[in-house]
Amino acid sequence: MRAGYELFMIQVGREPADWKPMPVVGSGAAEIRVRDETGAFRVIYVAGFADAVYVLHAFQKRSQKTTRADIMLAAQRYRDIKAAVEKD
Repeated sequence: MRAGYELFMIQVGREPADWKPMPVVGSGAAEIRVRDETGAFRVIYVAGFADAVYVLHAFQKRSQKTTRADIMLAAQRYRDIKAAVEKD
């Protein structure tokens, strides 16, 4: 539920409470960091295409470092969305 609120904040032009840029995924990509009693969760998104917020990947963190597989999946989705937006 917290992640949804943080995405809403981005939609209305504000910054999420806890985030960091993810340039390795793509230009303008960022990661929302959410922690609660069930664990740590991440939402990688980009808000710079066509006045929309695109969620590239959401997952529960299982280790200190974000896995290469999670980063590569988000990066591929970033490229796919960028290509689709540029095509339209």
